[in-house]
Amino acid sequence: MLRGIDHIVIVVPDLETAAKSYERLGFTVVRGGRHPIGTHNALIALADGSYIELIAFYETNPEHRWWVPLERGGGLVDFCMQTDDLGADTLALRRAGVEIDDPKPLTRVRPDGYRLRWVLAIPRGDHRGVAPFLIQDETPREERVPRETTHRNGVTGIASLTVAVRDAGTVRPWYAQVLRQPGDPIQRDDLDGAGARFTIGPHAFDFVAPRSGGSPLGEWLRRRGSSPYAATLRTSGRTGRLDESLTQGALLSLT
Repeated sequence: MLRGIDHIVIVVPDLETAAKSYERLGFTVVRGGRHPIGTHNALIALADGSYIELIAFYETNPEHRWWVPLERGGGLVDFCMQTDDLGADTLALRRAGVEIDDPKPLTRVRPDGYRLRWVLAIPRGDHRGVAPFLIQDETPREERVPRETTHRNGVTGIASLTVAVRDAGTVRPWYAQVLRQPGDPIQRDDLDGAGARFTIGPHAFDFVAPRSGGSPLGEWLRRRGSSPYAATLRTSGRTGRLDESLTQGALLSLT
């Protein structure tokens, strides 16, 4: 069963620059370590159990699914879901029409030398970034996710994720079948778009298609294809849109 967002992914050209930028925005940023596929990360853990992953390449890897999005501007590129049964949820997504690979292992070595291990099921092709990738820990999750969840800006969790799609009618049946809920029709006048909203655990997911050529989603889809567009974070502090020059191109708002 899908339980909510495990983490959202923000790909950046330089990890240390990004970490310092997010610290300026009031986040507590913890250096995460290196993956054996040419990436390294820094993490922003949140009180709702999710986290924000800042990820960059320390080695050239054009085959990586986030390499091309980085070349097209980076920012918010993907999202990972928590599951209590990776095999069953992978199969459920596949039966719903999602092209998704069988689960495969991955590791990360933290700066203190601790080796984390987990298994991922990753969608293929155009389904990446629209359907989630799934994770199941082999080492304890509390070792993968930093324990520091307090931030100067008051952020406590992820409220919602907006995913730009060309046709919400294609995506909606995937989630309706897997979640066994129809989702709610929505109109997003701020984006001149319409689509469907699903709630998974504490998080809302808006899958939104442009209603006209004037929608900002149209240009996004031309440049980036169907993919995560923006995220809203819960805060006990000041609300509003975060400075895009400091978020490394990610569209993030506090609410």
